[in-house]
Amino acid sequence: MLPEWFFLLPPWLILGLVMGAIASVVVAGVFVVGGRLFPEPSRVGGPRVDGTNRRRTEIREYLRAIDEQFVEDHSVSGEEVAFFLPVRNVAITFDAQAFFRLERQGVFTVLCEYEMPGRHLGRRLPFEVPELEPELDDVDDPISEAFDRLGLDPTATPTAVRTAYRARVKTAHPDHGGDKEQFTRLREAYTVAREHAEASN
Repeated sequence: MLPEWFFLLPPWLILGLVMGAIASVVVAGVFVVGGRLFPEPSRVGGPRVDGTNRRRTEIREYLRAIDEQFVEDHSVSGEEVAFFLPVRNVAITFDAQAFFRLERQGVFTVLCEYEMPGRHLGRRLPFEVPELEPELDDVDDPISEAFDRLGLDPTATPTAVRTAYRARVKTAHPDHGGDKEQFTRLREAYTVAREHAEASN
């Protein structure tokens, strides 16, 4: 039994509500049937890394590369920050509200957006940071840069690339007095140069 007020509604409104309900049911049915007929392929791969964790990892690696002491998830003036540099008294946070509150309290704070690559942190720090060799992804011509790092011409053969890499790895490898960053950059250059040399020869 329908309530009295229902009959007071104009017929066009009742018809519109009924048609809208029918259309919603039809669209929902199409999605359900489509999901059954064309299921999404299961995703294969490693664990998903969200933006926050990726940025935190990049910042951590950058601070280690410039040999800067830091603590993570540290409380500064009542605010939890992602990173704190105790020697410099600098806070690094992803939270804009914490950034403004700390700035008002006189704490030098760096606000990092989730999209900002960790290696760009150096531009925002209030002290001089050592110049790091750029990632190959960041240079205009990564192939030429890779060959330069190996001390070779871009027309070098795969054998010459391998020989140059083996000569440099003797000093760049952490077991031989080099550091991890230097060794990683050398391996990256070797991979790019070897692939180019093999494709060209």
